[in-house]
This record gives sequence, structure tokens and C-alpha cells, in this order.
Amino acid sequence: MSSMAVLEKLDGKRLRADFPIFAVRSRRGPFVYLDSAATAQKPRQVLEALTDFYATHWGPVARGVYKLSAEATNAYEAARAEVADFLGAGSAEEVVFVRGTTEAMNLLAATLEE
Repeated sequence: MSSMAVLEKLDGKRLRADFPIFAVRSRRGPFVYLDSAATAQKPRQVLEALTDFYATHWGPVARGVYKLSAEATNAYEAARAEVADFLGAGSAEEVVFVRGTTEAMNLLAATLEE
């Protein structure tokens, strides 16, 4: 499917409704957020998944042999596999999660430097 076809199928109002912050209204009208380069807003589904994970599955990834650590590691590896599939990567090992864009760019620069 072409990117144009994808854009034509996107429903902006429905997508906006997934982000709780956009329910906020100002004196000038609907809330608008233009600082996504620094801090992206999270959709409701992500907030709910984070709340569930922190409340019921929080444990160190790849650092323990007990149940919570195993659950956290399994969730982390499943997310890497899903992202790899979405991106069309050759394997989940090609996906690296970092804290943010600056860390990613520094990691990439250091890798390319060698």
C-alpha cells in the first residue's frame, strides 16, 4: 500500500481522540502541540499499557531469574520482534531501544565513526 493510500485512510479526528491531552481546550480553541521533537504526547493505549506494566509486571529486563524479571524480559523481546516485523527488519536483534532521539543519534554516530 502506498504512503498516499495510508494517509487517505487515516481519520484525524479518531486519531486525535486517542490522545487525552487533546481533549484540553484553551481560550483560542482546541489544544495544539508542536513540540514533538522534544517530547511526544502518548495515546491512551500506550498510557494504559504502561500503567498495566508498571502495576503488574515491572521487573528488571534480562537481569533476573524470578517471575517478574522473566515477564519483563519476555515483554521486551516480544516488543522488539513486533517492531522488527513492522519495520521489515531481518530480525529482532536489529532493533535497539534507546531513551530518546539524542541517545539514538549519538549511538549511530559512534557506530559509524569506527
